[in-house]
Amino acid sequence: MRIAIGSDHGGLSLKEELKKELVKLGHDFVDMGTNGTESVDYPDYASRVAMEVVSGACPRGILVCGTGIGMCIAANKVDGVRAALVHDLTTARLAAQHNDANVLCLGGRLLAAELAGEIVATWLGTRFEERHRPRLDKIHRLEK
Repeated sequence: MRIAIGSDHGGLSLKEELKKELVKLGHDFVDMGTNGTESVDYPDYASRVAMEVVSGACPRGILVCGTGIGMCIAANKVDGVRAALVHDLTTARLAAQHNDANVLCLGGRLLAAELAGEIVATWLGTRFEERHRPRLDKIHRLEK
């Protein structure tokens, strides 16, 4: 699977580690930036990843900032994005299983790289349960 990945300066280090994990898991990725440690605005990178996902260029996206909160808020402003802020394996599994989250948001200053890699593997390896489709349909109606 091809995955869009992006971060701000607070998530850069973890993003770089996650790119290695994606390769180990057999996935391709497109890095939407940032690529430096200078301060940048997270909405710029959240929108890049979100647009890659909703356009269909990448079925999934990963965003990393200091806490993951800002990226999640910004990504969810894009119609068709279901971004989930995840901190552990249970929320990673449930984000995919119950919410069909197509963008994963992580806190680069909160998560160790090893756990973040496990979170990504869990999220990517979990299938959406169709019994939750009516709830997603209600969310989609809210976007309109």
